[in-house]
Amino acid sequence: MGVKISGVERHSPAAKAGLQVGETLLQIDSNEIEDVLDYRFYMTAERLTLLIQSPDGEKRRVRIRKGEYEDLGLDFETYLMDEQRSCRNKCVFCFIDQMPPGMRETLYFKDDDARMSFLYGNYITLTNLSEHDIERTIRMKISPINISVHTTNPELRCRMMNNRFAGKALDIMQRLANAGIAMNAQLVLCPGLNDGEELKRSLRDLLKLAPTLKTISCVPVGLTKYRDNLYPLRPYTKDEAAATIDLIDSFGDQALEAFGDRICYASDEFYLLAGRKLPAPAFYGDFNQLENGVGMLTLQRQQFEMALEDFEPDDKPRSLSVVTGLAAAPQIKELVSLAEKRWPGLHCTVYPVVNDFFGHNITVAGLITGRDMIAQLKGKDLGERLLFPDVMLRFHTDVFLDDITQSQIEDELGVPMVPVQADDGYELLRNMIEEPN
Repeated sequence: MGVKISGVERHSPAAKAGLQVGETLLQIDSNEIEDVLDYRFYMTAERLTLLIQSPDGEKRRVRIRKGEYEDLGLDFETYLMDEQRSCRNKCVFCFIDQMPPGMRETLYFKDDDARMSFLYGNYITLTNLSEHDIERTIRMKISPINISVHTTNPELRCRMMNNRFAGKALDIMQRLANAGIAMNAQLVLCPGLNDGEELKRSLRDLLKLAPTLKTISCVPVGLTKYRDNLYPLRPYTKDEAAATIDLIDSFGDQALEAFGDRICYASDEFYLLAGRKLPAPAFYGDFNQLENGVGMLTLQRQQFEMALEDFEPDDKPRSLSVVTGLAAAPQIKELVSLAEKRWPGLHCTVYPVVNDFFGHNITVAGLITGRDMIAQLKGKDLGERLLFPDVMLRFHTDVFLDDITQSQIEDELGVPMVPVQADDGYELLRNMIEEPN
């Protein structure tokens, strides 16, 4: 047990106590330290006693005084302090299994680590949790936990995930609910597999865990063109998408009456597939499921329309363009039209990019690649700058899914590019009418 120290920050409580690189942190106040959750949970007190082991195996206890919640100042080889846990399932709808060969290795890693759920909001299947993990989650009150449920039918869940242990998820969720651990659930819906009557069962079962279960988001399966030898799945038809929305909303109505919150939501993509108008902002409450594409377009429109009143109109000439996926393009065009009416000198062209890389069933902006953008926009009149949603980039980088960088695209297209937060209508308008810094 224990984690090896790879760095000690200067003037930190750990440095003042004489901790050294290469030593191992075994315990904090007699609590064994396995990973980042133990470290963060047990280091908050003002007075601590650490059990440290030197490289030659000698152990010593170190007493530290510091500010409450002040970091000890230790660095470790990895943020998690051990190996990130990969997924043990082979889900029939897994997007990673539908990726083309030859992409960077990290894109093929299937994350299913409960610690990443708490730290970064990742969704997990619970199939990786040991009894120790469950007990620690309850003991530490680690919350919220985001869970990829997909179905509450144990037999169907085992088949969908190709894991004979996958059916235990509902029992684990009940234990977490009993302990007051907040949860969010996600269901990736596949036509004829876990929708219809099976979806009714899942929503009925999950609402029994409310209000500890905070939200349920339902998203349609994403299918690329790389599905050779995989489970036969197909996209939703317009009528099927509409029926699925109606079913989800019926349970949302029940939840609203019982708990004062809809809890159950269909993603924006279902509304786009059904050709339906998106709900008003009040429908989404606090917009708690934006990361799953629930209410993102509604929030963007609301913010954009409010922002129209915050900026003074003028006749200054402006020429620019916006690139996005096919799904969001109709709304972006409507918003651009509103802005052009208020700013007569504004000329903004919206360019929807067809996803040739992953296949034409993929229409979301977050999966647009650099090479598709270059191929379809080269030679176009892009104006003074090109706005694009930041979800196209890897987190905190300027690299697209296919490893092409923003600067490479700028060189190819001959125009500066400006990333804009995808669901932020205010930022979209600001970047349309103001020069970038």
